[in-house]
Amino acid sequence: MDATSITALALLIAAWAFVSGALSRHNLTGPMLFTLVGFLLGNPWWGPLAIDVETRSAHAVAELALAMLLFADASRIDLRALRRQAAVPLRLLGIGLPLAIALGTVAAFLLGPDMPWALALFIGAALAPTDAALSAPVIEDRRIPLLLRRSLNVESGLNDGIATPVVTVGVVLTASAVGLTSATESVAFATVVRELAVGAGAGVAVGALGGWAATVATRRGWTTPGARRIAVLSLAVGAFGLAQAAGANAFIAAFTAGLAFSAVASKDLVDTEADVVLPELGGELLALGVWFLFGAGLIPVILAYANGWTVLYAVLALTVLRMLPVALALVGAGLPRRHVLFLGWFGPRGLASVVFALIAVEELAESQHPLVAQAIAVVALTVLLSVLLHGATAGPAAARSSAAPEPGDADAPQARRGHLPAADRGASTHP
Repeated sequence: MDATSITALALLIAAWAFVSGALSRHNLTGPMLFTLVGFLLGNPWWGPLAIDVETRSAHAVAELALAMLLFADASRIDLRALRRQAAVPLRLLGIGLPLAIALGTVAAFLLGPDMPWALALFIGAALAPTDAALSAPVIEDRRIPLLLRRSLNVESGLNDGIATPVVTVGVVLTASAVGLTSATESVAFATVVRELAVGAGAGVAVGALGGWAATVATRRGWTTPGARRIAVLSLAVGAFGLAQAAGANAFIAAFTAGLAFSAVASKDLVDTEADVVLPELGGELLALGVWFLFGAGLIPVILAYANGWTVLYAVLALTVLRMLPVALALVGAGLPRRHVLFLGWFGPRGLASVVFALIAVEELAESQHPLVAQAIAVVALTVLLSVLLHGATAGPAAARSSAAPEPGDADAPQARRGHLPAADRGASTHP
């Protein structure tokens, strides 16, 4: 993006922020609007702004936005309460996510004409992670049972990182298949496990040290609330950067850093809710830019390469390919059918899938292979439909809910001063 594009985007964000509350009351979300504006202003045919998503910088901005929001979301999870209700999120992550990747891969292979397994694996893995931001009005509504909101929170916080190695494998194998590499790079299972473990360890170390330091500094009067918020922002970025430098999973690192910071910081001295404002707002700001890039760079891919099978797959990805794995994962969990359906539907695809699409653009676009372009198109189309459908149905679904707030709902979301409206946030927003 050149100076003109950055200036235009900054002014558009400012203008939108002034009216975002009014727009959210009509279910017009930030992702919706910035996707549309990005396409209108940055498309390659007649858009006045020069936008190039085939760059490392676009990829980096999207990753950092997701990491900061994962940190902020994780910091609001009450780990002690979560331990009492861990079965459902563990089922969604340990059973539902692998099933969703496998089912999505098989569906892409069968539906896509001449679709290689490697590219089908990329599609299945890129569209398996969920982004609860697009259903934020639902999961932030205290009438919705806390178990459901907490389960969506943890699932969407961790599934991005778990799916990342699988996406990487798909991209690497596809690059070899289309001739971008001389030989298939080896991605061993042990390497994937190491990336997850080191990422989690780096995140816990940074978050726990930061929580301890925040407590000590506050107790001894060495810091101020404003300075502490700057420190917390640095922790989020630091956990992300440390994991990347170590060749580990940066999304897992960001999420576990937020968990560790919240667990270690003294609740009597450190106001976690206020201290994570900067990483949350920073992530929201960057995420709006990512949705702008999505509209400018990936919507044209949809228009150029979408066809019958990509449309069918996108519809299946938001319904059967999500709902069936969730239903199977929750067999025997004792949840009412309506709760299973709720968890199955409110699994929107958002920022993580956009990040994975940008990875494919950066790594595979050089091949100019039509199947690669179709794979990127089907991921982008699924995200676009999710932005529209989940954004439009989240508010009405919350309004129809009649469940009373649960006792001891300590981590239920409250109105947060200085934050963008929940319905308009650009990335994950969880209780």
